[in-house]
Amino acid sequence: VNLLLLNSVENNWLEAMPQAPLPQVRFSHLHVYCDHVRPVAEYKQLERKLNDFATRGAGLQKDNAFDTRAGRSSWLQLRETHGDPIVAVEPENYKSSGQDVVEQIIVGLGWRVTAASQEELATQTLLLTSEDQDGVKFLFTAHKEHSLDELARAEPDSKRPRSESARFDHLDTEHLARFASYHNGRQGIAVLGFAAPRGSLEVIYGKYKELHPKLLLPSGIRSYADTKILEVFAYYGGEVRSSDADVGTLIRFVESQDTSLPLLPGMKHVDAQFDGISQSAYCDHWVSNVFSRTGFLQTLQETLGFTPKVDFNAGVVAAGEAQIESTVTGNSPDVSLASRTAALKDQSQVYLPINNALSEVGHVHVFLKELGQGIQHVASRVSDLGALIQRANDYREMTGAGLSFLKIPMSYYGYLTAKHLAQDSGLDEATADKCIRALKKANIVDSKNIVDLDATREAVAKALEGLAEGLEEHVLRARYGNLYSLLCDHLDEAAYLRIVRNNILVDIQGEDLLLQIFTSKVLQRKDGEEAPFLEFIQRLCSTCTDEKGCPQRIRPGCGGFGIRNFLTLFLSIEVSKASAARAEAEKRGDARSMDFENQRVEAFTAQLDESNPILTAISDAMTGEGLALERGDHLEASRWSEQKAKGNQALQNVSAKYKEIMKEIREAEAKSAELQ
Repeated sequence: VNLLLLNSVENNWLEAMPQAPLPQVRFSHLHVYCDHVRPVAEYKQLERKLNDFATRGAGLQKDNAFDTRAGRSSWLQLRETHGDPIVAVEPENYKSSGQDVVEQIIVGLGWRVTAASQEELATQTLLLTSEDQDGVKFLFTAHKEHSLDELARAEPDSKRPRSESARFDHLDTEHLARFASYHNGRQGIAVLGFAAPRGSLEVIYGKYKELHPKLLLPSGIRSYADTKILEVFAYYGGEVRSSDADVGTLIRFVESQDTSLPLLPGMKHVDAQFDGISQSAYCDHWVSNVFSRTGFLQTLQETLGFTPKVDFNAGVVAAGEAQIESTVTGNSPDVSLASRTAALKDQSQVYLPINNALSEVGHVHVFLKELGQGIQHVASRVSDLGALIQRANDYREMTGAGLSFLKIPMSYYGYLTAKHLAQDSGLDEATADKCIRALKKANIVDSKNIVDLDATREAVAKALEGLAEGLEEHVLRARYGNLYSLLCDHLDEAAYLRIVRNNILVDIQGEDLLLQIFTSKVLQRKDGEEAPFLEFIQRLCSTCTDEKGCPQRIRPGCGGFGIRNFLTLFLSIEVSKASAARAEAEKRGDARSMDFENQRVEAFTAQLDESNPILTAISDAMTGEGLALERGDHLEASRWSEQKAKGNQALQNVSAKYKEIMKEIREAEAKSAELQ
């Protein structure tokens, strides 16, 4: 496993392009095309039941968590009043595939239907938002009679008569059919929607017409009473300009004269009551998987003035044979974020991470192969990520509906081996090994070297009685030891444990902290199929002061985009696999295999330990480079870039070193097996 970060400016076209001012767009909405959405009345019935449940269930909460057993009973009792407006399954039988995505979001996140399309249209469109309706906006459109798979197999657009929704072109069947045909009949995120300032659509249209005419739709700018809409194809099918447009995904620019109107023409407001315990969410970044990363970067730069950002710039990420490149691009709005609340709610800073595959294995390659180019996932900011996850998990256990999340190996957070215990406590390794055996016997440490999250100091002391004293802190801290080495005493024990229990990923840049989590795939018909997913993040931005003691503005995107988690997560997964294999070998009494897996665990763990300080140095260099570029200090930025390059090389050296170590371990094991 290795991680190589390239320079933030990697192509001559970026330096050569004139820096003429272009309209500053903002996040507006995402438009999802799906197989089916139910009538508004059915979702409103579900919302009323959930609101009633929240009112009754408020007393069931303890430390931001529900008593899920009592909550399940309360939910079932509500059948008498509200019926069963969701597909009834027992919580233990829940699976993420085959779900109604609108229902998932209403139940799991507490968002509500706040607008709907006019009834006479051939398609049905619903708008879901969180309580702050200036935040995230997710549109869901489905044909009233046909699934996307059926539309993909239908007659070509040229032979299909225009539907009644043609007067609201953005809601027309033609777009669903085109999307379905390109994406193998799959559901997905079809449109990236941006709000454009007044009088700017002509400028944006002019840029596309001059530089990227192949990406323009025939409809051009469409005008309605108080709204103008411009839609363009997002990507080229191959290299920029030399290939035709990829017709699968659109970018939509909306210029509205009246913000009180529904999001799009053809829609009307719908009354919505929120449950009082859900959080508002705000757009943070939208991630594309594409064939030509540099081509999409160039298109966005030439039409919107977007430039690559140093937070997670033009990277190459490799895990085994799977290798991708990834760049975060975005605009540079002239906005001053004076508070954390302003930073949370700001929608003017647009970030668009862009991935492309460099190998024919790995999740990006499979996504492109199954679905074509498109939106892999979208990230939304919240004020309290732990509470959001806790609520979603508890609601799924109580209702049998909602969202589930990616499972993170516990070794990502920490683990306890005799070697670690000896290093941390000063014990000799023989005594440390005896202590680990005693802790395992007491079921405080499991066969994968994971410390029980509910372990107490008293239980640890009792297990180690007669062996060693004063080790309670060392043992219990191992539950989140990897995080502690990163954040030290910036968080207390309760905060660390909440992160671990909720499977939250953690990254840090400078004084800023990023918390992130990914849902299981959504819009997935069957298990094993590629599909988009959602990400939720919390940015804990530092509140620094300048030399005069005045608060400095908060930097958009503070905390970065999770660069540290690539390597740490991959290695932690390998540690977990090897630990599990070792436990199986121990059950069989297979000493040779136990020794082999022990060596693998030690090698992966050593690589993780050796890589962490290098990742810290790279992260700090990236932060320094970004701040220097922001000040216009190119000399200082160059110095940080050199430090980053040194870190990259050091990380490559570590990767090569442990690749050779693992090869030697495998060859020795194979030779030993031949001799037996």
